[in-house]
Amino acid sequence: MSKEIRLSIPTMKCNGCVAAIEKAIQEAVSDEIGIDRMKVDLETKTASVEAKVVASVLIDALDSAGFDATVVAADGEDKSSE
Repeated sequence: MSKEIRLSIPTMKCNGCVAAIEKAIQEAVSDEIGIDRMKVDLETKTASVEAKVVASVLIDALDSAGFDATVVAADGEDKSSE
C-alpha cells in the first residue's frame, strides 16, 4: 500500500534543484514499486511523494544528490527520522 511521505528540503534553491530532486527520487524508487504521485515545490521547499517506500530511502537518495531533507509530520513539525 502506498503512503504519502512529505519532506522538507531547505537546501532547494532553484528550478535546477527541483529537477535534480525529482530525478534522485525517481532513481531511488525501483521500477517495480513505482511512484503513484510526486510533487516538488520550490516555493515551500518541500516534496510530497506517494509510493510504497520508506522515508529513509528517499532521504538517503536526496543526501547522495547533495540535499538535506527531513520528514515533515502532519502537524508541520520536522521529524529527524521515520
